[in-house]
Amino acid sequence: MSQTQDQQQLHSEELEGSADIAVVGMAGAFPGAHNIHDYWQRLHDQQENITFFNKDELLQAGLPPELIDNPAFVPARGIFEDAPYFDESFFGMSPKQAQLTDPQHRKFLECCWHALEHAGYTPEAFNGSIGVYAGCSANTYLINNLLPQQDVLESLGGLQAILANDKDHLATFTSYKLGLTGPSLTIQTACSTSLVALQIACMSLLNYQCDMALTGGVSVAAPMKGGHLHRNGDILSADGHCRAFDARSTGTVSGDGVGVVVLKRLEDAIDEGDTIHAIIKAAAINNDGDQKVAYTAPSVDGQAEVISTALTLADISPTSISYIEAHGTGTALGDPIEITALTQAYREETDNTGFCAIGSVKTNIGHLNAASGIAGVIKTILALQHKTIPASLHFSSPNPQIQFDKTPFYVNTHTKPWEDVPLPRRAGVSSFGAGGTNAHVILEEAPSFFPLPQEETPQLFLLSSHKAEHLQTIHTDLIDTLQTHDDWSLPDIAYTLQEGRREQPYRASFVATHHRELVDQLQQHKHVQSPPAAMNRPEVVFLCAGQGFQKSGMGASWFHHDAHFQTHLTTCRDIILAKQGFDLFEHLYRTPPDEDTALDEQHISAPAIFSLSYALAKTLEEYGIQPDILLGHSAGEYTAACLAGVFDVETALSLLATRAKLLKTLPQATGLYVHCDLDEALSLQREGVHLSLVNGPKACVFTGAPETIAHFEAEVSKQHNTKQLRITAAFHSALMDPIIDA
Repeated sequence: MSQTQDQQQLHSEELEGSADIAVVGMAGAFPGAHNIHDYWQRLHDQQENITFFNKDELLQAGLPPELIDNPAFVPARGIFEDAPYFDESFFGMSPKQAQLTDPQHRKFLECCWHALEHAGYTPEAFNGSIGVYAGCSANTYLINNLLPQQDVLESLGGLQAILANDKDHLATFTSYKLGLTGPSLTIQTACSTSLVALQIACMSLLNYQCDMALTGGVSVAAPMKGGHLHRNGDILSADGHCRAFDARSTGTVSGDGVGVVVLKRLEDAIDEGDTIHAIIKAAAINNDGDQKVAYTAPSVDGQAEVISTALTLADISPTSISYIEAHGTGTALGDPIEITALTQAYREETDNTGFCAIGSVKTNIGHLNAASGIAGVIKTILALQHKTIPASLHFSSPNPQIQFDKTPFYVNTHTKPWEDVPLPRRAGVSSFGAGGTNAHVILEEAPSFFPLPQEETPQLFLLSSHKAEHLQTIHTDLIDTLQTHDDWSLPDIAYTLQEGRREQPYRASFVATHHRELVDQLQQHKHVQSPPAAMNRPEVVFLCAGQGFQKSGMGASWFHHDAHFQTHLTTCRDIILAKQGFDLFEHLYRTPPDEDTALDEQHISAPAIFSLSYALAKTLEEYGIQPDILLGHSAGEYTAACLAGVFDVETALSLLATRAKLLKTLPQATGLYVHCDLDEALSLQREGVHLSLVNGPKACVFTGAPETIAHFEAEVSKQHNTKQLRITAAFHSALMDPIIDA
């Protein structure tokens, strides 16, 4: 987690009753961009990602020659190359089922999974309900790919074809495949679909109909390679470029893409230590009604009203907003109406001019139809994160119907730092649907957190995947991420990899304390070879240790860095202090640390070993590691019995105290470990030296009076490795007989 509990509680109290929504994860694939990192880089670098196709490509895609040769045909689209690919086995689908399924359904499902991973959650581990709110564009895959192949359709039946292709099943199919139990709604409002879906997701969160929401949209055309016929006054451009707000613009160009954001109530996101990418201050939707010249025409009043409503819901001044991600289609009619509507809404409070930048991602990637709104939202969130406003491309002189110098807005023509603006940075995002359903969202940059300094300790980094080759990809991606973000918290990364990823059969693990150390380990093992792990849990055995190797400071790292361990050890310490009158911590964790010979005394060493073993076992159980078998070695039998429920902690410590009193009545003794096998051990026995334990093939323990064992050690150490044990009784030998009947 990235914030301390104290910081989280403070923010939660401040936010009580807040209607703010946190964006805690996001994913997407857009023209020219495999993921949101590529997307930002291309936006930052002012790249247009529209592809122009030659005649051979179009013929191969199945377009009729007469269409290609039409002078009005514009062979341009925004495409993302990953659109045809899908790992059906990961989602439990057969190749035939995947072949039958609309690519929009496939890519949206995949994107939701990536968004959840970006948020650091797996569906089964999230303690709450997760809703899905989304929409898609018209299904041209069914029309152009499946219907001509009647044999494919007939092989699975008509119902399956409907389930795999109808818009109705986009959200519910995702909920089924990911095991999500919150509301699941497919929403269709043409171009504004994904922004309307986001508004409904926010309302569902605020009404507690779900605790997390996946929301977005997808648009994938078939065939991907194609174009459009330009008609004067239509929405699609004459040359395949979108020049939003520019005098030369003749419209937009179509594109494919998918985007999903993960939302939570802001108060919950802070409480649960989520990474917050941005805050949604408000989201509003409405419809133009009949107050416009035609069904598909935009309306000044309708757009102005939805923007004003969003500002009112956010309870902020428009002067605090310094960027607008516009609908910006580049049409002669739509652009002037949009600027007029924005100005009308802002003029309710300010007469200032030229203070707010405006841009349109359609100049970069085209119009993604049902996914256009979410493309604008993700662009704006990335801009807030990087404190940089990307350029709106192809603008040189304004549409003659727009007088920017009399409005609050100016077109941002070059990527620039987002500076010298009111803080926190805020932005508006608009999306207007053909048919009149309008949406406007107000975003704010994420709050700044200042986590307490973390002591550098070893961290466990777990990687897993369903395929060996994909494990290699994850491995390489982690190296790239660490090299790009050397300021990221290693404990946060380790936590996300442990808790925010589903366990898969192909696995690798690394332990490191520093970024450089982890990168070096990963690079040394660039070619990960991992046999598939058994997905059924193996038997777990806890072996509880006896006395002899106790030392001051044992368990200190656990005690200082793990709250569960500290709690369980403190429970034992409090019982010992109340019943036996000494403070265990004074012997284990004294400051400054030094070796404490009192730990060798029976009445201290036995409770110390028990307490440490008990606390460690209970901590492992807290982390989900449950023992199937419990074994105890010597005094460790008391620990095993306690963990098995034979008696409680207080009884166990009382029994050990009684045992120590009885042992104190015996003559002083000690023990010696000798590295030898049983036959050798039997030959080494002599009067006063007892073979007490055979701990392994070459691990034997002898006990006896201290002076006898000292002479014995001097002799046997000439041929065998030995180690003096820190015990004061001759455990497991005839020297214990006097207390048998006590």
